[in-house]
Amino acid sequence: MPYEPPTHTVERSLRATTGAKIIAGVDEVGRGAWAGPVTVCAAVTGLRRPPEGLTDSKLLTVKRRTVLAEELQKWVTSYALGHASHEEIDEQGMTAALRLAAVRALEALPVRPDAVILDGKHDYLGTPWKVRTVIKGDRSCVAVAAASVIAKVQRDKMMAELGIDHADFGFADNAGYPSPVHKAALEERGPTPYHRLSWAYLDALPQWRHLKKARSWADGSVPEIEGQLGFDF
Repeated sequence: MPYEPPTHTVERSLRATTGAKIIAGVDEVGRGAWAGPVTVCAAVTGLRRPPEGLTDSKLLTVKRRTVLAEELQKWVTSYALGHASHEEIDEQGMTAALRLAAVRALEALPVRPDAVILDGKHDYLGTPWKVRTVIKGDRSCVAVAAASVIAKVQRDKMMAELGIDHADFGFADNAGYPSPVHKAALEERGPTPYHRLSWAYLDALPQWRHLKKARSWADGSVPEIEGQLGFDF
């Protein structure tokens, strides 16, 4: 299906209105997975013409995404990855984990960016970062699209490596996300050491429900369930 290629429109706007010179595109992968970390990539691209075919990683085939990620890692001005582990997600919730991973990525860049273009409508970064949120930024903004592809390929590789000793779960194919193979393995074997134990899928597993971790919320707020898929998918 044809799609509009990403542009530097948002980056040019930020440069013109804020005086920012170094702008990082930020995107995450792994938010809705049952296992593994959430991974954030921060990419700085400047205003150069991007590689052909760049778009949201979810719109690309595995083969094309993998080839493009290799090209992007050489093409971008700089990039860095940040991860928040499944334990950190269980302990802090997804919003805090996303911020943790994003800050780790941004602080790992060789030069601190003046502004950040963040995919989505929610600013999970906050101060002191100067953030512009863009819905579907991974399709419309060059730097965010680049971050999207690099993050997806790197996390998929990580999950495949984690799954070597847990072949029944199919991490090499599903990257820790819900799938029939993943569901069947959970029912039979229970969670691996890499599963998020505060996640809603455990509610549908009576034999493993005792493993579920409940977070204590000092402020009385409700635990975050955004992006979580139940067992009946």
